[in-house]
Order: sequence, then structure tokens, then C-alpha cells
Amino acid sequence: MAEDSQRNFRSVYYEKVGFRGVEEKKSLEILLKDDRLDIEKLCTFSQRFPLPSMYRILVWKVLLGIIPPHHESHTLVMKYRTEQYRDVYHALQVIRFIKDSTPQVEVFLRMHQLESGRLPRNLAFPLEPEDEVFLAIAKAMEEVVEDNIDCYWLVSSFVNQLNNKYKDSLPQLPKVLEQYLNVEDNRLLAHLKACSAVSKLPYNLWFKKCFAGCLPESSLQRVWDKVISGSCKILVFVALEILLTFKMKIMALTNAEKITQFLENIPQDNTDAIVSKAIDLWHKHCGTPVHLV
Repeated sequence: MAEDSQRNFRSVYYEKVGFRGVEEKKSLEILLKDDRLDIEKLCTFSQRFPLPSMYRILVWKVLLGIIPPHHESHTLVMKYRTEQYRDVYHALQVIRFIKDSTPQVEVFLRMHQLESGRLPRNLAFPLEPEDEVFLAIAKAMEEVVEDNIDCYWLVSSFVNQLNNKYKDSLPQLPKVLEQYLNVEDNRLLAHLKACSAVSKLPYNLWFKKCFAGCLPESSLQRVWDKVISGSCKILVFVALEILLTFKMKIMALTNAEKITQFLENIPQDNTDAIVSKAIDLWHKHCGTPVHLV
């Protein structure tokens, strides 16, 4: 009991002097020292706290199955991943789908298409909506991850997670958002309905692209921590908090197209606060994951 009090005192002190997350970082480091990483505990940690930037890529790679939980296998598996990347890259060069000047995100897209059996017959074929989603996520991931091979596997695995694990959940999110908005601010919801804007909100940007192209990467990666570790529902609360934060602006607009246009291009100066409030709302409505040990 005394230890709990001391730990709570330290946490409050760290937060006051600007060292919030010191103990969380120590907890994660303990988890990462295990010979076999505990996926469930890493998920719980990621749901409760923002991942420290120095460990984020490693944790994402483990949670997305790019590398296995066993530490001793990481180097060998990444060697195979690297060889596979280079083989696919070379194949695309041979069939002239990519060249040295091809933008990196387009290279990633063509590699993903080839590996998933969706490569079009030629470059003249227009991009599918799912390709646009892939490119948006790739552009955002490229700002977070420096290494091209890591970046490709993270984008490809993240998109596969969205298309497989969350395939049934994502289409339900607009209705879930409406339900929570009714709880948090029914007047704002009534205004959106009066403007016929509810069906025209930027759901594709918010839920399919997971806010890639909407939030700056510093804010976006904190949202993706939650999605990658098991909760696509966090996307609802980020959208909800955006609506609540810009309520006055939205209430002043009476045209559905103008509301959508504004929401697609929100100001970027306070997005960290928006994400923090969204996570608080998410914990308020959905609870906080319990102990790590």
C-alpha cells in the first residue's frame, strides 16, 4: 500500500515537472526485456499509454506480426523480410512498373498490389479507392518511419489489419459516432442533421484512411498506437472530439458541403490536444484496459 502511494506521488510529481510518462517508459522497457515478448501485455500498454517514439516502430512491428515475439528471431526474420522486399522490387523493375524516379509511396503500392495478386495489367489502369487509402496511409507512415523496408512492411501489414481484422467494424463507425455525438452534444448533432451533413461527413478520411492526411504525424501516431494494438473504435472518438472542438465553427456553417470541406482541412495547431481529449473520451465511454502484470 505504501509502495502504491509512493508510486502515485512520483507519477503526479513527474507530470507536474514535465516528465509525464517516465514510469510508463520504464514499464515498457521491462516488457521489452522478456525473451519472448508478451503480445497481450504490449497491447494493453499501447491501449493505456502513448508509445515512446524510440520504441514505437519495434512495438508496431511485433503487434502487426512483421517480426515474431521471440527476440532471438528478430534479426533473421527481418533478413528474410529484406530479401522479399528486394525480390518484389526487382520484379516490378523488370516488368517496368517502377523505375528509379517512381515516388516511394507508389513503389510501396505496386509492391503491395503484386504481393496481394491485385497488380493491374498496365500502368494506365486508374487507381481503385482502396489504392488511394493505401497511398494516404503510406504517405503518413513515410513521415514516421525512416527505413524504407520497415516502412513498407508497416504500411502493408497495417492496411491488411484494416481490411481483415476491422473489415466488419469500420463500416459501423459512422453510426457509432452519431450515437456518441448524441450523448455528448445533441444540439450539434441536430444542427448537422438540419444541414443534411451527417451522411456527408468525411468518413473515408476519418475511418478508412485512419486520419492520414487529416492529422499531422505527431498526433496521428498516437491514434495509430491504439488501432494497431486492437481498437479501431478510437477513430470514433477522434472524430467526435474534432466535432466538439470545432463546434462553434460548424454551427456557423449551414451548408453540408462547406461543413465537410472544413472538416477535411481542420487547423493543425491544436491536434495534439484533440487527440488527448479523444483518448480521454474513449476511456470514459469504453473503460481503461487493466493491469499489465
